[in-house]
Amino acid sequence: MTLICPACKQAIKEEPPQPGTFGYDKEFILKHDSSAVILGKSDAQVLVSAKYQAKVFTSTATGDTGRSFGWIHYKAFYGPIDPYMNAYGGENRFWLGPEGGPFSLFFEKGKDQKFDNWHTPPAYDSEAWELVFKDSTHAVLAKDMQLKNFAGSEFKLRVTRKISLLDTRQIERFLPVQVTGSIKAVGYRTENTVTNTGPTEWNKTTGMPCTWILDMFPPSDQTTIVIPFKSGDGSPATTNYFGEIPADRLKAKDSVLYFKADGKQRGKLGVHPARAKSVAGSYDAGNHVLTIILYDVAPLSKYLNQEWRTDKDPFSGDAMNAYNDGPLADGKQMGPFYELESVSSPHFLPLGHSATHWHSVFHFIGNEMDLDYISKKVLGVSIEEIKKAL
Repeated sequence: MTLICPACKQAIKEEPPQPGTFGYDKEFILKHDSSAVILGKSDAQVLVSAKYQAKVFTSTATGDTGRSFGWIHYKAFYGPIDPYMNAYGGENRFWLGPEGGPFSLFFEKGKDQKFDNWHTPPAYDSEAWELVFKDSTHAVLAKDMQLKNFAGSEFKLRVTRKISLLDTRQIERFLPVQVTGSIKAVGYRTENTVTNTGPTEWNKTTGMPCTWILDMFPPSDQTTIVIPFKSGDGSPATTNYFGEIPADRLKAKDSVLYFKADGKQRGKLGVHPARAKSVAGSYDAGNHVLTIILYDVAPLSKYLNQEWRTDKDPFSGDAMNAYNDGPLADGKQMGPFYELESVSSPHFLPLGHSATHWHSVFHFIGNEMDLDYISKKVLGVSIEEIKKAL
């Protein structure tokens, strides 16, 4: 018979979650939004917040102690409200475009399109959304909005976001790959629906919004963005959004763009709709994280131009963008982070009609042999090719 002395028992103190883990970010977000939703199936988890504009803040493939895949801007949560943009971060956020041009939603009519006049609409920048439904693997969030564009047109709309955690079989079907060996994975699909609730139809005279989904991730010196593109005449991408991207940071080889994602030099590129392939990704060689996004493309449509100028065809925009953060001229920097983004075609909507844009995110972590199979299958290039590209 074994006797246990109660006085000898000592409480086991749990270690606090470490920065960079999903548990750390989950604890942080729940302090600021106690109603945040955790979608989970085993170790695959996704963190969603209605208070913070229906963002997917982060995800993990390996539970609370596993790596947190999203970038969160912790300082932004302590205010005050920024009149330009409240950059809370998040690995999947909803915006509406266009950002610039004659139909811009970020500049008032008659104002010069420069930073001092640039303001992100509060409806998808700082205001809370409604949590319509949730269960263990789905969350539906919604927001009624009233917006006014640079042309002076007023829009009433309702946005609904359905975020669905995908199980292994669904991930294998969407990509398609086999999740085997050392691989741990998390994947989710966002269904983003915009409905014109009045007072007029959206056309080439009034202008119209487009759905814009932006994924923010932590950068590293060993992270490379990978963007396959279709063959065609001329350059497949716009590469001078913030000045031309230097050649040592961006290369095109065998119908694939490689873009350095180290968070050390600001640069943005966009892929034309006729050249976009509905897929892009990145590889962090230091942490063995392969990220994939899938998104809708309408290759025959003309997309809204997002540049801060009114002297260019408003329907000459890109379908997919990638951004690497870096210091501004004054040395200040919001990040560092990098982004993979997708844009919908313009929402030409009669009153009462809707348009939906799908955007999915997948993260895989494991040994490079198993990751190599997925990279070749989905992106068309090997892990070694990615590592040696830049």
